Amino acid sequence: MAIRKILLETDETLRKKSRSVTDFNQRLWDILDDMSDTLTEANGTGLAAPQVGILRRVVVIDVGEGQVEYINPEIIESEGEQKEVEGCLSIPGQWGIVARPQKVRVKAQDRYGKPFTAEGEDLLAIAFCHEIDHLDGILYTDKVIEMVQPEELER
Repeated sequence: MAIRKILLETDETLRKKSRSVTDFNQRLWDILDDMSDTLTEANGTGLAAPQVGILRRVVVIDVGEGQVEYINPEIIESEGEQKEVEGCLSIPGQWGIVARPQKVRVKAQDRYGKPFTAEGEDLLAIAFCHEIDHLDGILYTDKVIEMVQPEELER
C-alpha cells in the first residue's frame, strides 16, 4: 500500500469525467488499498479516484463507521434537502455551504464486481453526492451557496 498525492483544484484532471470500471482485478485492488491509506493519512471523509490522478469511477468513504468502497456508484434515489458546510481534500483550507439531498440511495459494486445498494442520510448523503460529483469533474465550489471563513466554523 502507498500514500498517493492528492491533486489540488488547479489540476485539470479534477475537471474530467471518470470512466466506469470494467476490470475487477489486482490493479483495482491496489488502487483501492492506496486510496484507503491516503484517506486515512489525510484524515478525510471521502476520496474519489480522480483526486489521486486516476480517472475511474472509484470512491472510498468513511463517515466514522469504517471505510467503504464504492465502484461505479450512482445515485438512484434522493429526498429532502440539507445545507451544510463542506470542504475538500483537493481544496485545503476552504469551506462552503452546499445544498444536498438529506437522504440518498446509491447503487455500486464492491471490489469484486458484486452489485449492492446503500442508503445514506445526513453526512453520508453529503459524502455520496460530493464524491460522485468528483467522478463527473464537479467540485463542491461549483455548487457552493456561500463560502465560509475558517473563524466562522464551529470548533
